[in-house]
Amino acid sequence: MTSQLLPHRDPEVQAFLAGKPAYSLALLDHFLEAFPGLGPVTLHATKTMIGISNGIHPIAWITQLGKQFLHVVLPFPEPHTDNLCFQKIAQVPGQQQYNHHLRLLHPDDINEEVIRFLRLAYESRG
Repeated sequence: MTSQLLPHRDPEVQAFLAGKPAYSLALLDHFLEAFPGLGPVTLHATKTMIGISNGIHPIAWITQLGKQFLHVVLPFPEPHTDNLCFQKIAQVPGQQQYNHHLRLLHPDDINEEVIRFLRLAYESRG
């Protein structure tokens, strides 16, 4: 796991990440390293989270950078209940969108199953 800043973080994202724990920043770097095999992504910061886009649609949101974890939300048009990685799946009220909540504690949490769902999010939102 590396704590180096990845080159695709823009100044707004850099400002959002200022003061965040080194461990969660390293987890974020490790998580973002999973995307090059899927295709290009862009990051953008809001007041409360970082959005990850495939250039057309948001494919994931980083909603929390805790002291020892990274919380990621992946949106899908249907629930994917047959998994071992999501701690919660919740339908967005009034929408056909299901947010799948993933809590990453260790670099090894970004396993083949998580990569499969990242690929599905990337491709289904294109």
